[in-house]
Amino acid sequence: MHTLTVKTASMADLNSIAVLFNQYRQFYEQGSDLVLATEFLQQRMQNAESVILLAEDTQGKAVGFCQLYPTFCSVEAKPIYSLYDLFVLPECRGLGIGRALLLNAEALAKRNGKSRMDLTTAKTNLKAQSLYESLGWVRDEIFYAYNKVIE
Repeated sequence: MHTLTVKTASMADLNSIAVLFNQYRQFYEQGSDLVLATEFLQQRMQNAESVILLAEDTQGKAVGFCQLYPTFCSVEAKPIYSLYDLFVLPECRGLGIGRALLLNAEALAKRNGKSRMDLTTAKTNLKAQSLYESLGWVRDEIFYAYNKVIE
């Protein structure tokens, strides 16, 4: 694994994370919009609505991030994290950065009393699925995920 630092992001990291977040959104076929990406993250951070972990290389360059949303599992009656966003720069993939982010997210969840973390990924994102499963994540074979666009 590359030598890197994983930290909880602060407002001082906003611009670096926004660049990564904009690329993440493009990966999921959204148009590039750095202003939107910056404003979205700024609101989440200012309102303490998410926790963002930032991976930086030895020169302090942002190379990956993950964003966790605190929520609850009603059935278990316990707090959980929804790991909604995970992104590593394409040129940095395969270096263990995604693994480091996931392990740090797990440690954070444990420290913060979360009973589990949930995530979804594209069915075609086989490399990510392999990483998740290697770290003990279990694919849900019981429930379907649905969504509805509100217009």
